[in-house]
Amino acid sequence: MVSHQSSWPVRVYYEDTDSGGVVYHSNYLNFMERARTEWLRSLKINQQILKEEENLLFVVHQINIKFMKPAVFNDLIEVETRLKQLTSVRVQLEQQIKRNKDLLITASVEVVGVNARTLKPVRIPEQIKSLMECK
Repeated sequence: MVSHQSSWPVRVYYEDTDSGGVVYHSNYLNFMERARTEWLRSLKINQQILKEEENLLFVVHQINIKFMKPAVFNDLIEVETRLKQLTSVRVQLEQQIKRNKDLLITASVEVVGVNARTLKPVRIPEQIKSLMECK
């Protein structure tokens, strides 16, 4: 499997930080969510069309995050997203947040495909899997 990697820049705004000027921990989850959306977009996967035409949503099932160094107000950081493993219903991704060469955050994210109406797990269509695998 060829692993497609995507990188998405984020500027840290004042609203992202706590009273000490450090990024509030839950905001890293927001940054990573946006980066996963941009990863899909870079693969020409439109989540709105998936919902409307395939009745498919991707939802986070599990996330493991390690905080190593903080980002602070006005930092320009990069959120990298890389496919780790893909099964019939599950997408496992590795995400890292960096500031220049400094590694700030590492995360393992498991996303599952679910039916948009029932929210029960469903198979990811082969054409979507092929795009994710860069075939």
